[in-house]
Amino acid sequence: MRQRLSSEPDRYRGRRRVPTPPRSRYAAVVTTAFVGAGIVALGAGAMPDAKTVDPSAIADLDQASTQQDLAERAEDANRASRDGRSDTAAASDEVWLLPLHGYEFTSAYGMRWGQLHAGVDLAAPEGTPYRAVHAGTVKLAGYYGGYGNAVIIDHGNGIETIYGHSSQVAVKAGQQVKAGDTLGYVGSTGHAYGNHLHLEVHVNGEPRDPIPWFRDRGADIKLEVEAIAPDVAAS
Repeated sequence: MRQRLSSEPDRYRGRRRVPTPPRSRYAAVVTTAFVGAGIVALGAGAMPDAKTVDPSAIADLDQASTQQDLAERAEDANRASRDGRSDTAAASDEVWLLPLHGYEFTSAYGMRWGQLHAGVDLAAPEGTPYRAVHAGTVKLAGYYGGYGNAVIIDHGNGIETIYGHSSQVAVKAGQQVKAGDTLGYVGSTGHAYGNHLHLEVHVNGEPRDPIPWFRDRGADIKLEVEAIAPDVAAS
């Protein structure tokens, strides 16, 4: 081994010298690289070139995929529609609505002039349509003493609602109605001091205060706010 001259540049000062791999390991690495390249080449040769595939075959595949996707979407839409109809029917049977909108609350339930005022009065212009607050059967539709032209709806379970002082009624006894159906039009027939709808709630023949009754069922008569139900028409 010759002695390094002091003038010869120090190529390894400050660096770690990487040892040269043994010849046998070097040969193995080179061989593996060539074999791998060969496999990749064979695989590439076996894969079809997209440019050589028949365009009509690709179009047929795309059309079949599109038709299947459209069929699946149609079935999903039909299923959602069926579910929506059943949900809407259930909502219509259960919902409680206000009898009309745009009214002025003028009189509450309670004693008035020495006798019970058994409902609430909602003032509105003559001819304003009012609607059923809940699903049921028309028990009476016509003149009813001091109530004037009135409608009584039997909601089942001993619950009835009375709508008084109508200018005219729009339903007949025995008719089935759902929440939101038009029952009649605001007026001042019977013992009335002006155009308004008189609304009562009876349970087993006994009058109840409509304000807490409706509030417990998602509607507020004083605030004129009601629960939102899908597809329930506001007539």
